[in-house]
Amino acid sequence: METYKQTNTMNKKLLILPVAGMVMAANGQTAQPQLTYPETAKTGVVDTYFGTSVPDPYRWLENDTSAQTAAWVAAQNKATGEYLSKIPFRGALLRRLTAVADYEKIGAPAKKHGKYYFYKNDGLQNQSVLYVQDSLDGEARVMLDPNKLSTDGTVALTGTSFSHDGKRMAYTISRNGSDWTEIYVIDTESGQTLDDHIVWAKFTGAAWHGDGFYYSAYDAPEAGKEYSNVNENHKIYYHKLGTPQSVDRLVYENKAYPKRFYSASVSDDETLLFVYESGDGAGNALYVKDLTKPDAPLTAMATDMRYQYYPIETINGKTYIFTNYGAPKGQIMAATAAKPAQKDWTEVVAEGQSVLSSVQVIGGKLLLTYDKDVANHAYVYSLDGKMEHEVKLPGLGSVGFSGDKDDRECFFTFTSFTVPGAVYRYDIGQNTYSLLRAPKVDFDSDGFVTEQVFYPSKDGTRIPMFLTYKKGLKRDGRNPVYLYGYGGFNISLNPGFSSSRIPFLESGGIYAQANLRGGGEYGEEWHQAGTKMRKQNVFDDFIAAAEWLIKNGYTSKDKLAIVGGSNGGLLVGACMTQRPDLFRVAVPQVGVMDMLRYHKFTIGWNWASDYGTSDDSKKMFEYLKSYSPLHNLKKGTRYPATLVTTADHDDRVVPAHSFKFAATLQECNDGTNPTLIRIDSKAGHGAGKPMSKVLEEQADIYGFIMYNLGMNFPAE
Repeated sequence: METYKQTNTMNKKLLILPVAGMVMAANGQTAQPQLTYPETAKTGVVDTYFGTSVPDPYRWLENDTSAQTAAWVAAQNKATGEYLSKIPFRGALLRRLTAVADYEKIGAPAKKHGKYYFYKNDGLQNQSVLYVQDSLDGEARVMLDPNKLSTDGTVALTGTSFSHDGKRMAYTISRNGSDWTEIYVIDTESGQTLDDHIVWAKFTGAAWHGDGFYYSAYDAPEAGKEYSNVNENHKIYYHKLGTPQSVDRLVYENKAYPKRFYSASVSDDETLLFVYESGDGAGNALYVKDLTKPDAPLTAMATDMRYQYYPIETINGKTYIFTNYGAPKGQIMAATAAKPAQKDWTEVVAEGQSVLSSVQVIGGKLLLTYDKDVANHAYVYSLDGKMEHEVKLPGLGSVGFSGDKDDRECFFTFTSFTVPGAVYRYDIGQNTYSLLRAPKVDFDSDGFVTEQVFYPSKDGTRIPMFLTYKKGLKRDGRNPVYLYGYGGFNISLNPGFSSSRIPFLESGGIYAQANLRGGGEYGEEWHQAGTKMRKQNVFDDFIAAAEWLIKNGYTSKDKLAIVGGSNGGLLVGACMTQRPDLFRVAVPQVGVMDMLRYHKFTIGWNWASDYGTSDDSKKMFEYLKSYSPLHNLKKGTRYPATLVTTADHDDRVVPAHSFKFAATLQECNDGTNPTLIRIDSKAGHGAGKPMSKVLEEQADIYGFIMYNLGMNFPAE
């Protein structure tokens, strides 16, 4: 049955008349300058879904490499830049953002073969530098400085992997924020980069075995479509050091399922190869091969891709596996190479009341991190699954451990909304730790407080939310609020520090972080409650957060900004179209805005497990269309002051989503509030963005928010 058909009924260009008008201030706020938006051509493209015609007049903006699109981008950026440059305190805000970001940031050391490796950023370096030292007190030497890989900081170091003898380190880089990955190799003794070079890799690291490594890659994409074409036929290869990529051995592909991901890992003792298959469901399938037997087959361990299965460590022939199969909040099982099938697994740590978010083997112990009402709690277990003690963390926040399975010394980082990431040295046997490094930020953290509240959503579900603000806050309904959310893909929003929030908080603002359904805060059931035909729950949760903040005197409609990125951009887009009256400002960042076509670009098809697609059924199409931000903008509506953000090299959520949404919003908005789009260059979905670009972007976003909320920022 044909469910999708495209008809181009009109090729001639129709121009949208420039939208002009005075941006009127709400509740006595100062009136803003008149805005004239660039003209955007309309065409007669119409798609038919299950007999329903859906116009897509800005389809041409999907061609992100055309001269016409480039001209539109330049015109929109010019209009946006002119508006932002007139914000009186934008310069002072950028200087403050720069000052609070200028502090030494050091990650937890990773001990590899007697040496300590760690990342450090002196303050305002575009990219963090990888250092090595022979002892914790020894001189730190530069192992790899990604700042030297480009002149503008747009090449990011995205991962490292050491050979099991410690003599080689593979590292992955990304250019301009793209998901495309290149792999290089360094000799750890000499520091010299070898001739090995892998291109067109994606969603992969290097899994070492012998004198080479496994990695995942796609065939080279069509020229000019590197950042938009659908990614298909992911393959696993083996690369032998000293040979060209062209002779790399194909290890695994599955032509029956071109729209799936395939990746590999190798056990520490190099006896087992694990192959992961994902992209069809919320989890993955898991396969294993005995590397001690050259002709051993690839054997299925678990194949129900609705669930997750991740090997943690292999010790004395036993492989510890994290899974949420039969345990929505997570459990630890054990398997053997002799009987690897899931039916033969044995339980090590059963599912608990809280969500198991991380598992590591350090110092011959299992180190487990749980989420209890979104905050991290850590525990040490024996390898046979007996709980030995809790790690009493410095406070309510987020923790990350670094350590080796044979080394009793390990490290952890701890952060919260008001505490930047500090590094602690932890003795897992004695259950004691001491502060190793703590950053010094130009910020009086003692003057601020974080509280966690719980509020009812539309259907009565209890939703948690963190609020951070100045001590002594008065709940008089006049406080500016920056409300942030995500709500998707089993991702949890745990407490974390961001220097970018400091000027907003110092100016009397409240940072609110809502933990919506669709995320992973309470396990797989919480995740599934915000997917597919239940996606509206996520938007209801976010709208309810705003209403609760207003009802309880924290803020008012005229003082409320909503922000979210990627799936969170979809969240903002859906909520501002459903309740344009509720928010003063909206900032959808790199958002999924066209829910009918998202699966037709790069890896968009992988999100179907959360969203469903417009091809699935008439019912699914109608549900997606009912909340798709692009398709729910209505002419003559007063939408919040909106700053859409995206980037030219975003090959995760292609910029066409934001382009078409911004063009339609400019057409539909009643002209009262500004409707702008900021399109970054030589940048992608967000990861690896150089510090210089981050600071400029944050100055624009916070400047836009604070200006439209009627906030003042002191000039020096």
